[in-house]
Amino acid sequence: MADINGGTGSVIGTLIDQFAALPGIGRKSAERLAYHVMKMPADEALALADAVRAVTERLHPCRICFNLCEDDTCDICQDSRRDESLLLVVEQVRDLLALETAGTYRGRYHVLQGRLSPLEGVGVEQLTIRQLLERIRGGAVREVIMGTSPTVEGDATAAEIASLVAALPVDVTRLARGLVVGSPLEQANKAMLADALSGRQRL
Repeated sequence: MADINGGTGSVIGTLIDQFAALPGIGRKSAERLAYHVMKMPADEALALADAVRAVTERLHPCRICFNLCEDDTCDICQDSRRDESLLLVVEQVRDLLALETAGTYRGRYHVLQGRLSPLEGVGVEQLTIRQLLERIRGGAVREVIMGTSPTVEGDATAAEIASLVAALPVDVTRLARGLVVGSPLEQANKAMLADALSGRQRL
């Protein structure tokens, strides 16, 4: 008979370990989530499992901007109403989602899939900076808005990209500093993000 008391190697213990491996989830929170799942009706628990499986199997980076999508390109890149001359560069998809929630930006995006961090072995080649430069050289972009988080690594990433595009015929700006220095972009509220966009400054 399977052990479900939460011990190492047990069914519930494995589920707790998986939840605990998620960012921002401590052991106690993982235990609460695991026991909540265990008490859910079978159809609801299986629906959750199916949703996780679908995300893993069906989502992939957009061919153009590296947002997550199910098709070859994402809805934003397919939207002809978007201003192609504006390109907002963000670190992660969750930053893009936060900016979309603000509802004031109508340009395009580019997701770097991280930020420069030499101590963690993340350099220019580990990010989508080469693809970003190719998009800019395509000629449609007139302004590159740096939407990296206001952290040491985020600022370093923005400065590196600014230096790489310095010779290209584009303006480089960055979100205004109404954002809290040192905080991830995703944690800013709608009003802060809207102000940061409208008050962006030349980099």
